[in-house]
Amino acid sequence: MPPQHGHRRARIAFSDAAAKQLENITSEAEIHALDRALVVISVDPEAGEPIPGDTKGPQLRQYTDEVESVRVLYFVTALRTVVVVAYIEV
Repeated sequence: MPPQHGHRRARIAFSDAAAKQLENITSEAEIHALDRALVVISVDPEAGEPIPGDTKGPQLRQYTDEVESVRVLYFVTALRTVVVVAYIEV
């Protein structure tokens, strides 16, 4: 019997703007909160809610974790394997 593999996680990539935001996060609690949100998105890229807008490009999504006070705006690529984070609010 072949080994059973779990669902593959999406790879997270950051836009230049999001990377600059990451540089400004210094609190260990904020880093932990963001890590938790990114794990959720990597496991289930559809976890966030679609943001209404232009349908020409990829669908912008918003994931909000009220407990950790984290909001991440992102989109999923056509291959659905890479989540690009567009904005981070911790």
